[in-house]
Amino acid sequence: MNGGLLHIPLEFAFFYPLAMSLIWMSGGLIYFLRWERKEPSRLKPPALPSYPLVSLIVPCHNEGEQVRETIAHLAVQTWPDFEIIAVNDGSTDDTGEQLDQLMKEYPQLRVLHLSSNQGKAMGLRAATLAAKGEYLVCVDGDAVLDRYATHWMMFHLLSSARVGAVTGNPRIRNRSTLLGKLQVGEFSSIIGLIKRAQRVYGRIFTVSGVIAAFRKVALHDIGYWNTDMVTEDIDVSWRLQMRHWEIRYEPNALCWILMPETMRGLWKQRLRWAQGGSEVLLRYLPKLLRWRQRRMWLVAAEYMISLVWSYDIAVILLLWLVGRFVDLPESIRVPTLLPEWNGVVLGIICMLQFLISLLIDRRYEKRVGRNYFWMIWYPIAYWMLTTATSIVAFPKAVLKRKGTRAVWTSPDRGIR
Repeated sequence: MNGGLLHIPLEFAFFYPLAMSLIWMSGGLIYFLRWERKEPSRLKPPALPSYPLVSLIVPCHNEGEQVRETIAHLAVQTWPDFEIIAVNDGSTDDTGEQLDQLMKEYPQLRVLHLSSNQGKAMGLRAATLAAKGEYLVCVDGDAVLDRYATHWMMFHLLSSARVGAVTGNPRIRNRSTLLGKLQVGEFSSIIGLIKRAQRVYGRIFTVSGVIAAFRKVALHDIGYWNTDMVTEDIDVSWRLQMRHWEIRYEPNALCWILMPETMRGLWKQRLRWAQGGSEVLLRYLPKLLRWRQRRMWLVAAEYMISLVWSYDIAVILLLWLVGRFVDLPESIRVPTLLPEWNGVVLGIICMLQFLISLLIDRRYEKRVGRNYFWMIWYPIAYWMLTTATSIVAFPKAVLKRKGTRAVWTSPDRGIR
């Protein structure tokens, strides 16, 4: 490594992902050995002392192609007592007409129509106020919920009065391209392992926006979802935990989702995620400095360090590029970006992380291992994407005016 001014940036660029991989692997293994290994089959959720009414909430905007399948899977949940509330949030396609037709087929379904695009957070708020149940399961309008998922999430909500939310286990449906295959590995090897580790270490960065369950009294305690945050799921997760509500992860609560399979679609999605994280950090950082919020310090610190790492990588790349055309001083010259011994170590650790997580994840999807060998491309493709989106998103979050309504934009749902 460079022994001049770049010594510390280069060391940081290497040791940060190495340290985080070791933390996620150790936390994931602890979670598996402590809880997951002892659980019965996903098809045999534990018996519960009671089975209260659950409201299944589906916010929709231009989901005409998917919403029928989404509602059909909600209607066959094994939970004995539930209602379905779908919100047509100013759709410009036939989503509203489809939902009205579906009410004739499914007596549990009620539909709320909003005249204009108000955003997902407002749709969730409206459905929550209309819900009869004290427990909510929120699912995106293009997702397919496993029939046992409600039962598994309710197991946590009924086990402790301090559990305010439960995040489920999203699984990728569309896998026709390299980007799709990489995301299959990402959601099991990266996101699933991180959520397991965060559950062990005490605080979860965010519930999954596509599948999460909530205790209504906990949402009321924090004032429900904020309508001016780009990612309402990250925002509600931080506010719940800052009010000392517990969030748990339930890997048995499967939900099959559609993800972008084009670079443009993936860029827009990850940019929104990055901006959402930065918005939450900027808004709540002053409150997080209080001693009573100390359990959130690790979550906030890890996100801030990841931002610093992204800018560190950008500086290294910029110096390497400038060095191709200008004779830079030795102290700031980056001779090569090709992997040396440190790159080989990171690659080995990365693949070990993927292997551990996929071995754990096989109980939910037996054929997931076929995506393991595609993951060799993950560090190159996704670390660069994460770096770029973080760099672009942070200034956007800084400059965004508080109170600006976050409304729906139709995402790339992949090639099927």
